[in-house]
Amino acid sequence: MKTIDLSGRPFHFIGIGGIGMSALAHILAKRELPVSGSDLRESHITQRLRSLGVRIFNGQEAANLDWFQPRNYSSSQQYRDNLPQVICSTAISSKNPEYQAATERGYPIFHRSDLLASLIEDYQSIAVAGTHGKTTTSSLIGYILFFAGLDPTIIVGGEVDAWQGNARLGRGNLLVAEADESDGSLIKHSPQIGVVTNIELDHPDRYQNLEEVVEIFKEFGSQCQTLIGCIDCETVQKELKPQITYSTDLNKGADYTVGEIIYHPGGCTARVWERGKLLGIMRSPLLGEHNLSNALAAIAVGRLHGLEFEVIAEAIASFEGAKRRFEYRGKSNGITFVDDYAHHPSEIRATLAGARLLLNKDSHQRIVAIFQPHRYSRTLTFLQEFGSAFSDADLVVVTDIYSAGEVNPGTITGNQVAQEISSHRDRVIYHRAIDSLSSFLAEILQPGDLALFLGAGNVNQTIPEVMSIFCSERRKLA
Repeated sequence: MKTIDLSGRPFHFIGIGGIGMSALAHILAKRELPVSGSDLRESHITQRLRSLGVRIFNGQEAANLDWFQPRNYSSSQQYRDNLPQVICSTAISSKNPEYQAATERGYPIFHRSDLLASLIEDYQSIAVAGTHGKTTTSSLIGYILFFAGLDPTIIVGGEVDAWQGNARLGRGNLLVAEADESDGSLIKHSPQIGVVTNIELDHPDRYQNLEEVVEIFKEFGSQCQTLIGCIDCETVQKELKPQITYSTDLNKGADYTVGEIIYHPGGCTARVWERGKLLGIMRSPLLGEHNLSNALAAIAVGRLHGLEFEVIAEAIASFEGAKRRFEYRGKSNGITFVDDYAHHPSEIRATLAGARLLLNKDSHQRIVAIFQPHRYSRTLTFLQEFGSAFSDADLVVVTDIYSAGEVNPGTITGNQVAQEISSHRDRVIYHRAIDSLSSFLAEILQPGDLALFLGAGNVNQTIPEVMSIFCSERRKLA
């Protein structure tokens, strides 16, 4: 495989506004390398990159690459030395006109995972993998190291207020990165420390069965100098056999575990044990058992880097989480609006269980789950599991499926998802169109509701629209 050149040669990203691509572009720009890229639409992410000096092209056209023509260089040799390294994600197809132009001109083309792998090799790296919890866990690890003064470089799949985005360039020698298994590129990474939170089938468009997913994780695990794994996931325990383990069950004999757990609306409190020795009390503002597990992974990494538990605990207590991970978006008309990226049945079940902790058991408050299924392949594969995942919701609103670029096979619809959920519980509504969802929600939401928007698509864009409707109504009444 041709290698990435990080010595000064320019980079051009096709689809630079994506959450993973933009993080990489941010790091390169902060390292003062020439960076450009294109995207189909402007966003706060592309605006942030532009402020760093990144040249942004609106639209993905072949003409964008004319910027790299010989006329922009003082000599033919300088032109040859500055042919751009083109970075693409799996979302960019071979039919993309910009991709085709790069191919025709002979520009070296790399997958974004190739660039991430090069950066992982460039640092003492911690790569966080797993079907669920990668973003929260990697963000929390990065935050602990940042809080402790180790000044890490961080590349994650969500935005964090502590570093005002999805990436930061540190001056230290540590890198914390989120490593993705969705397209099989996980096997390219060889970090000093690997973390695996759990293993499930989540991308049936890429994998035929769980066994194929396991093989990818096993190869990743074999390439980590030290592997940390959650043994609450039987697949991780049996198939990966991590050197350092963690569990929320005190009886499993994990290296890092917890006892005397108290879940409450403000998060959780627990005593933390390290190989049978009490470290102290951890207070986390993150809701649910799944986030307690994520915190244990971060504690294990922090201790491996020699941090005192008191420093780690203080950092965890002040961590506000990543955006779109049970993100509080505001309150309007007495309704609390929360945005969450959950799109797999396991994630939805865990997120709703966490939401239930927020509400007083004796109150009449409702959890209203607004769910946008993500990808036809995932929705069809896990249809029955989606049906039983909403037991902690009082009312479920289902939209049509967000395609994420997949061609509609005509075999699954959002209405089928709603019907499957309704076979397990009452009060399920199918509302197909996203463009009229805000006005519909404004009619059915009541003061006291917790409106929880679930999905990896664009359903969260409805939140400010609904809130503005309630604000307009209040102004009229006034």
